[in-house]
Amino acid sequence: MASIPMYVHAITLDPESNSPILILKELEGERTLPIWIGLLEATAIATEMEKIEFVRPMTHDLAVNLLASLDVQIPRIEVSALKDNTYYAFITLKQGDRVVKVDARPSDAVAIALRTDAAILVDEAVLRKTRPVSQVNLSRESLSNERRKWKEILEDLDPDSFKYKI
Repeated sequence: MASIPMYVHAITLDPESNSPILILKELEGERTLPIWIGLLEATAIATEMEKIEFVRPMTHDLAVNLLASLDVQIPRIEVSALKDNTYYAFITLKQGDRVVKVDARPSDAVAIALRTDAAILVDEAVLRKTRPVSQVNLSRESLSNERRKWKEILEDLDPDSFKYKI
């Protein structure tokens, strides 16, 4: 099955559940893939999209730094399957001639792809199984409002709020 190149089109909020939705869109086409993700993963993706830097590395930055220190490149990630309403992905790691695919949640894979300029691919079969994004509110105005909301959330973000309190 073919893999379709995509990019992060937006992060929006589901109006019913207030859950973040990652929207991937075809590079050369109109199809989109909405993936409901967690708030922390949405924050990791949005901070990279907005190029917000923290004083200390966050989890996805740490993973990328660890791999880079071992001369491991990340040429691509792929959303590879949809089973029981759960998306599956893998991250392709390359070290010299050695290539390894590592299982990952799509949100983590995308957060890492954005930090490494890795290609974001989606298996054609996944796109065929997914409900059309038209069922998710994505007008230009709503995307602009969502972007503004996320920008406000990110600007007010305090890294200390992610620490566990004991």
